[in-house]
This record gives sequence, structure tokens and C-alpha cells, in this order.
Amino acid sequence: MTQLTIVANITAHPEQIDLVKTELLKLIKVTRSEKGCVNYDLHQDIENPAHFMFYENWQTRELWQAHMTNQPLQDYLSATQEAVAEFTLNEMQHIE
Repeated sequence: MTQLTIVANITAHPEQIDLVKTELLKLIKVTRSEKGCVNYDLHQDIENPAHFMFYENWQTRELWQAHMTNQPLQDYLSATQEAVAEFTLNEMQHIE
């Protein structure tokens, strides 16, 4: 399989934007140092600041799956459990 691209969309409850943003920012440095991480970039919607998007590339799906079980990600999920209104994740592959 070719490189795996992940697009993760996170929408915070309006009153929880700062909490979610803080917790997402904590993930960046540790994730970028993980084996297989090509890039891990966080974006925030200009018109809707409650909407965040991670654009990630991983060398393999297996290495991304290992990332999904790491402690910092589990800590993020615990800290934001009631703060996130919506979450979608797409596993993508580059085709051209």
C-alpha cells in the first residue's frame, strides 16, 4: 500500500473551543516524532473556529494504527470527551 493520508475533522462545542484547541496542540510535537509520521498538520477554520482539521500522512496504515493507540492520544480523548460535538475521520490514498 502507498502512503496513507488521514483527514480528521473535529468540531468542538462552541463553549469548549479553547479546551479542544489546547488539547489538539499537545498532540503535535509528540506525534511528529512517532515512527512513520510524514506530517501532522492542524488547521482551524477561519469562519468557524470550532472546526479543526488534521491533515496527516503516514508511511503505512499499520504505523498510523499504532499512533491511534498511543497514550497522548488517549489522554486527548479523555480530556475532550464532552467537549467535541462531532468527529469524522477519512483514510485516504493519493491517486495522482
